[in-house]
Amino acid sequence: MDAAIAAVLAEYEKRGAEEHKLQLKGTMDEWLERRDEFLIAVGPATGQLLNILAKSVKARTILELGTSYGYSTVWLAEAARATGGKLITLDKAAYKQEYARTMLAKAGLTAHVDFRLGDARETIASLAGPFDFVLVDLWKDLYVECLDLFYPKLSPGAFIAADNMLLPENYREHALKYRKHVRSKPKIDSVLLPVGSGVELSRYNDSSIS
Repeated sequence: MDAAIAAVLAEYEKRGAEEHKLQLKGTMDEWLERRDEFLIAVGPATGQLLNILAKSVKARTILELGTSYGYSTVWLAEAARATGGKLITLDKAAYKQEYARTMLAKAGLTAHVDFRLGDARETIASLAGPFDFVLVDLWKDLYVECLDLFYPKLSPGAFIAADNMLLPENYREHALKYRKHVRSKPKIDSVLLPVGSGVELSRYNDSSIS
């Protein structure tokens, strides 16, 4: 991880720590009302996990569902740069992607990222694939629907990482529904990892893999 990227990640983590203090002062209802204002990033442990996995499969096409403010985007874009690939990142909030663009530029990673703005379901349907690595981290009630859209476009050996499987607890119902659904898919091996907010890590084991 070069100095520019490390500095950007440190800036994100400082913002996250400051916002966490604000969240602790309010009620859950207040947090839910203002949640789009907060960073709510995957955190360094999950970010590093995503980065290592994407590099390990030499991912040429990485799909991120939920750019948000761009923290995980930095980790995935660094992996894309290392593999000579491209990260396609999706979000429906223009102001969040603009913030992410600024941070990716600071990190020197803009050339490796394709920002797509709009409804994730429509964007996934428009993409040809194949996808070597997918991060699922958008609104939790969309996880299952999005999985059904990108699953046919996975490359052999592709990884899927779905965040927020354990925390926050108010998302638990959607998390359980997703975990059950992804494990029902043909050629999928899947495990829950207690990393960060909980990651369901799945691999598409196509018959062409030796």
